[in-house]
Amino acid sequence: MNKSALFTPLRIRNLDLVNRIVIAPMCQYSADNGRMSDWHLIHLGHLALSGAALLTIEATAVLPEGRITYGDVGLWDDATEAAMGNTVERIRRWSAMPIAVQLAHAGRKASTEVPWKGGQQLAPNDPHGWQTVAPSPIAFADGQGAPAALDRSGMRAVRDAFAAAAARAARIGLDAVQVHAAHGYLLHQFLSPLANQRTDEYGGSLENRLRFPLEVFDAVRAAFPAGKAVSVRVSAMDWCDGGWDVEQTIAFARKLQEHGCDAIHVSSGGLHPGQKIPVGPGYQVPLARAVRAAVRIPVVAVGLITGFEQAEAIVATGDADLVALARTVLYDARWPWHAAAELGGQVRAPKQYLRCEPARLRGLFDLP
Repeated sequence: MNKSALFTPLRIRNLDLVNRIVIAPMCQYSADNGRMSDWHLIHLGHLALSGAALLTIEATAVLPEGRITYGDVGLWDDATEAAMGNTVERIRRWSAMPIAVQLAHAGRKASTEVPWKGGQQLAPNDPHGWQTVAPSPIAFADGQGAPAALDRSGMRAVRDAFAAAAARAARIGLDAVQVHAAHGYLLHQFLSPLANQRTDEYGGSLENRLRFPLEVFDAVRAAFPAGKAVSVRVSAMDWCDGGWDVEQTIAFARKLQEHGCDAIHVSSGGLHPGQKIPVGPGYQVPLARAVRAAVRIPVVAVGLITGFEQAEAIVATGDADLVALARTVLYDARWPWHAAAELGGQVRAPKQYLRCEPARLRGLFDLP
């Protein structure tokens, strides 16, 4: 059997990845005032034994008002930093998998109920709600309260909060940081003309709409150790007429590359409730392919990647350099093991599990 492309190593800055499978950030809505709970230790702990190359902590708010819900994880003060640091330290006792964190601000999509209680937006006077902010005072959906438009002081506070969270991530010893500029959250709101209708130098032209996300990226890059990787997650399409599209995404990706970005994670959607997404297996891979053709840094594909041969083909054909798993790995936390068995690769397994290696697959486990 030819060597599997999915199970070849990749180095991104100083980050050594043993294969091309990364675990995407997945919100759990189970924090206490931004502090990680025992659930995060269980959730992240078992994913850290999955055999993937990189584990990414869920969207982590840089300010309390940047949370999607009151249950979101944060990294804005000493208490949230200590809780995350404790979780990461305990996971690392048993797993050598590199760990990254996605830093985020939800903007106008903040102040909502947790999904299993309906996910509706909560009013500022609700015990679990607060006033949302955005580039422009345009509600996400009909019937929702309008966000407050950020003034320059508010924008500086957000930028500085991203940088402070990156510095906290460095103190915890995290291996990489991802800036969340996708899924309709604050930085995506600045990018899209559907949400950004400012008349100053942060709105209007593409150059202006790129300005604040690039300022945030620069602040994060400066605050995180120079030897460690910083990536960005983007939504390549709004899937709405007049919205953000792949051509603008390519322009953004090229700018990020110039500013020292180490990788681009290509998703889509989330900006407008009227989006019409052609959901199907690998439906976002063509977007990743278009970005990869335009930049020299690694590109991550994500979205309904469930099959072993499907993932192999994405990397082998050059559509993307890596694949990210989310719901797929929640359903099957040993998906990388099964992929390695199918494709002739190897995975790292904890020594406590070595005896489960099937006799017919001797060599599946790459012994540390």
